[in-house]
Amino acid sequence: MPARARSLGLICGSLPPGPFNAITDIAGVRVGHRTIRDGDIQTGFTAILPHGDDPFREKLRAGVDVINGFGKSAGLVQVAELGQIETPLLLGNTLSVGTGFNALVARALAANPDIGRTTGTVNPVVLECNDGFLSDIRARVLSENDAFAALDAATAGPVEEGAVGGGTGMSAFGFKGGIGTASRLLRLDGRDYALGVLVQANFGNAGDLVLPDGRRPVPPAMPHAAAPERGSVIIVVATDIPMESRQLTRVARRCGAGLARLGAFWGNGSGDIALAFSTAGRISHHERADFAPMVVLNENRIDLPFRAAVEATQEAVLNAMLAAPAVTGRDGHARPSLADVLARS
Repeated sequence: MPARARSLGLICGSLPPGPFNAITDIAGVRVGHRTIRDGDIQTGFTAILPHGDDPFREKLRAGVDVINGFGKSAGLVQVAELGQIETPLLLGNTLSVGTGFNALVARALAANPDIGRTTGTVNPVVLECNDGFLSDIRARVLSENDAFAALDAATAGPVEEGAVGGGTGMSAFGFKGGIGTASRLLRLDGRDYALGVLVQANFGNAGDLVLPDGRRPVPPAMPHAAAPERGSVIIVVATDIPMESRQLTRVARRCGAGLARLGAFWGNGSGDIALAFSTAGRISHHERADFAPMVVLNENRIDLPFRAAVEATQEAVLNAMLAAPAVTGRDGHARPSLADVLARS
């Protein structure tokens, strides 16, 4: 089994994790990957399905925070304006955003014959990081079928982490990066709730990483240590806590504190984006009432999900890095494994 932060005694914060310590601890959320590893090609898609029904018919409240906007994602403007998501989320590389967009449109059109006819269009959400250091991003190998494969592979339960899916070619702090996840359990009004985070970690300068125990591991060789920060990180937060979109935006914004705990400073060339959604209180596409009832979190209790988002983000990034093996990709470019370096220290 790949290492995870907790198995190495790296504890992020004080709140307890969920049963899987993953975004899938939120009921209905599923994750799937399509991974392509072939020499100079190290890439893929990761899909997050927010619930088991058609998200176009049953939308979820969402919020987005652009920590640093050096990115090419699709759909975020409408999420910020309307506070909703209505498709699964796809995470890929920078030049695959259009491909992921087309795949999500194709699935939505197939399931909803009224789109573009008797109702409006659809807002696919595709998020990205640049995997060009380890993968030949110019080859543009990712196809709509690869996106479909990630969507169809989505399951509940434990989430595969590391160099998989949209994390296959990613780097973090000079080490191999990738996909990672973590969760936290919260108790509100006598009930148990969960907040989970999934990250696509591709950010941070070599030498800047700070572990929860204070250690500062560095890659065996740091030829790029002085290079400008040109990575990215995508953070997806899911929760079953009833919240409005404004509150979800506030929660998403706190994910930046989890990155800062690791030593990140959100450099000029880094695309750092957090999107949060709640599975509580679905919004029917054809709601007929003039007013819709809504239960939302008491703002005076929001510090708890803030803390959960920070802790889960920090741990998800570490899980991504620890699960990823050393990889050699395009033109012999290589990234070492954080787990290997810690094992030797």
